[in-house]
Amino acid sequence: MKKILILMSILTLAINAKEVKIGVVLPLSGAVAAYGQSALEGIKLANSMQNSLSNNDTISLVVVDTKGDKIESSSAANRLVSQDKVIGLIGEMVTANTLQVIKVAEDKKIPLIAPAATGDKLLEKKLYSSRVCFMDSFQGSSLAKYAFEKLSYKTAVVVLDQSTDYSLGLARAFEKTFKEQGGTILKSIKINSGDKDFKAVISQIKGLNADFIYLPIYYTEASLFVRQARNLGLDTPIGSADGVADETFVSLSGKASEGYIFTDSFDSNNPSTKLSEEFISSYEKEKKSRELSNFTAMGADAYFVMFNAMNTCVNNLTSECINDAIHQTKNFEGVSGVINIDKTGNATRSLVVKEIKDQKPVYKDTILP
Repeated sequence: MKKILILMSILTLAINAKEVKIGVVLPLSGAVAAYGQSALEGIKLANSMQNSLSNNDTISLVVVDTKGDKIESSSAANRLVSQDKVIGLIGEMVTANTLQVIKVAEDKKIPLIAPAATGDKLLEKKLYSSRVCFMDSFQGSSLAKYAFEKLSYKTAVVVLDQSTDYSLGLARAFEKTFKEQGGTILKSIKINSGDKDFKAVISQIKGLNADFIYLPIYYTEASLFVRQARNLGLDTPIGSADGVADETFVSLSGKASEGYIFTDSFDSNNPSTKLSEEFISSYEKEKKSRELSNFTAMGADAYFVMFNAMNTCVNNLTSECINDAIHQTKNFEGVSGVINIDKTGNATRSLVVKEIKDQKPVYKDTILP
């Protein structure tokens, strides 16, 4: 009799189970496609590992390519909410495009988790948006301290992209902290996204004899810059933020990237949680490699945090409940480490420093918040 009742319960759950959709808004083509493709790998793998809620509801993904464009980001988010009836959103990757998705999330009252948008002011006065990544101020200031204290660099030049909030925020944080430590910023040089010839900039820097160059820009321009710098005999150490934390940067810059340092949120050779170990193991089975990028880990964490919130709300599966649960995330042991999300949607988490050796990123240090 007990077996029959158990079977009936299971059948009832199966019959009543429904499909729940999460919208994924990422740049899968265009200038920053490498970021979106890496994140999508993580989201899909995370979904394959955990896609059934405790009430047997099944979670499916609806993925839209934003092409790295602001307008496409906005229309994609609107379409996912209005037509596909998603209960939550994950995306975008870069700060400017994430802002467009945030506008939709706030207007439609749909919870959004950004995997990698680090702009400090991104979530100001936002109620339905959050992120699993650190902020630019933490990232920029952390490398400034590391460069001054651990690497003993006393003078620096900053080369920033004046057309992106990401670069501007990182540059401000680095300069402020480097000066506070006692360092000197010799010059701050502005470039623009899409620039391809950095010879004039490199010529300026060569005459300054700086100890260090901080280059808080995306991998496309960063790879061109470092190749041209090394070809022109500029051998000053260079460092960046997570905008170069993708294998595409190394493949584009080649041997010129040797010794390059950058801040990142994850190192696949140093898993810090049980979920991290399980995820890397699953990734290795699928890809035959343990080398996964931080954006793959961050995409996975955005999904896992959303999934965890949905399970918390399994008896009241509404956008409101899920959003509240996300903003109460405490000591969540994700793929990239332990994540806490406060009522503002901002995450508190650690940061790692890496160095490129033999065209592979190698772990150097961990910086705690």
